[in-house]
Amino acid sequence: MEKAAIVTGASSGIGFEISKMLCGEEYEVFGFGRDFEREELMQWQEAEETRAIAKRFHPIVCEMTDTEKLCVSVRRIRREYSPGLFVSCAGVGYYGLHEELDSRKIREMVRVNLEAPMILANLLLRDLKKQKGCMIFISSVTAGESNPHGCAYGATKAGLSSFSRSLFDEVRKYGVRVVTISPDMTKTRLYRNADFMQDDAPEAYLEPGEVADAVAFVLSRREGMLVSDITLKPQLRRIKRKTPHNLFGKKEQ
Repeated sequence: MEKAAIVTGASSGIGFEISKMLCGEEYEVFGFGRDFEREELMQWQEAEETRAIAKRFHPIVCEMTDTEKLCVSVRRIRREYSPGLFVSCAGVGYYGLHEELDSRKIREMVRVNLEAPMILANLLLRDLKKQKGCMIFISSVTAGESNPHGCAYGATKAGLSSFSRSLFDEVRKYGVRVVTISPDMTKTRLYRNADFMQDDAPEAYLEPGEVADAVAFVLSRREGMLVSDITLKPQLRRIKRKTPHNLFGKKEQ
């Protein structure tokens, strides 16, 4: 039986690196994302040395807030494949004083960071029980911290981590593995709409591929043994405030 995986946030950053790794492990990867026209993705698909692997990647353009389209797409996949792996990577963050956040931004964070993963887990659990499959939720170290200037974002990640850990206790007797991976500051586009970014020192941030390595580690464990929580941190705790010329964009998922 072909191995199939569903990955959200697969068009860039952590989700893209996880998708590449899974394709290399012979998964048929159905990647959900907002924009698959990125140069890095196209180079990977076209390069001679990776072209054969990249054929296992099936991009699906979908807003994570469009839960109806999300559900239709997943049901379509399930008619041809029985996914044994679900990796929830899609995320959006808005930062600043809570009183200054637009209510639409709060709603978007709740829907992308928490509602969509719970709905997808609901849709996929029967397949995962049949295969003794695995769910991996990419949360954040903010889930266990106080987050001034990021109260709502931290709350959505705390909710995701709580859901993941409770779901593990619910389904472990069926052989389903549920894992929470909580990275610290990672060099992605998540901070496009913040007034800070990762520091330039390599010791002050994680690379997306290092989070993908953690996923590979989880999947390499023998059946019956599970690492349920992984926290990833750079050696240094350091960020950089943006100047007007490096303030960029709006959001990433």
